[in-house]
Amino acid sequence: MFDLAKPKALRQNGVMGMNQRNLSYVARYNDRRLYPNVDNKVRTKELALEEDIAVPHLLGTVQYQHDVKAVFDLLPKSAGFCIKPASGSGGKGILVILSKDENGFKKASGSYVQEQDIIRHVSNILAGLFSLGGDADVAMIESLIEFDPIFDGYSHEGVPDIRLIVFKGYPVMAMLRLATHASDGKANLHQGAVGVGLDICTGNAVSAVQHNELINTHPDTGKELGTISIQNWRALMTLASRCYEVSGLGYLGVDLVLDKARGPLVLELNARPGLAIQIANQRGMLPRLQEIEALKLKRPHLVDRRVDWVIDRWS
Repeated sequence: MFDLAKPKALRQNGVMGMNQRNLSYVARYNDRRLYPNVDNKVRTKELALEEDIAVPHLLGTVQYQHDVKAVFDLLPKSAGFCIKPASGSGGKGILVILSKDENGFKKASGSYVQEQDIIRHVSNILAGLFSLGGDADVAMIESLIEFDPIFDGYSHEGVPDIRLIVFKGYPVMAMLRLATHASDGKANLHQGAVGVGLDICTGNAVSAVQHNELINTHPDTGKELGTISIQNWRALMTLASRCYEVSGLGYLGVDLVLDKARGPLVLELNARPGLAIQIANQRGMLPRLQEIEALKLKRPHLVDRRVDWVIDRWS
């Protein structure tokens, strides 16, 4: 386990800090003019669909306060749905509803919200309560993802997702994020979700953490985490790698979900992905980033060749 209190030990393990990430990678490799490609989730969907990359279905959007009540015209009659801010970050402002019955709209936790709660939530999104910089935002309504049964027992009250860091088109590090009761069904590590580090070449679990502490089992289900193995992993690596061309960003976080019916979907892209992925993997990311920088390519390799390089180099 990393000693988070000793900077020297972190440097020796190749752990990248926030300042180094911002200055050496985000600022250097991410053209700010391209940030709207990932900061606005509606724009991200449009770009992904242009490249024939599957994304969760968009049921509609609400843009203005006077149209807030129109959200109910967009909601499915019986199926679940998700309401999220187009420019949100860190999982903030995401409301997931599993179903509707005589008690109201049922959340993954089993608790209920009413129509006035949904109206208030959408209004808060439009007011910029969850957006980057507090700017006015747009509320997106998406169809609910039915996660792949391979994750049964591994995630509690929410959909698990897979985060990959992609640098110059090369997948560098990966983790599986599992919802918990503490995270209110959201796959967000800062809110109490579990992070499972994944071997970048195989998709097999290497370690797991919650609140920066190593764990062996899911805190709610008791399921053993060390046995996790993501099937067809190369396809997910390839999908994440393709997002380099989609976004135009050199340093990128790619969030994927595995839908029961549709397979892998790109959930969102992030120009400033967090660094907790290093804790989940119990290794620093910096040596891998520096290896890729040392390639000094005049033009990027094709996607399959990039994936081959990662597997050959780091297996």
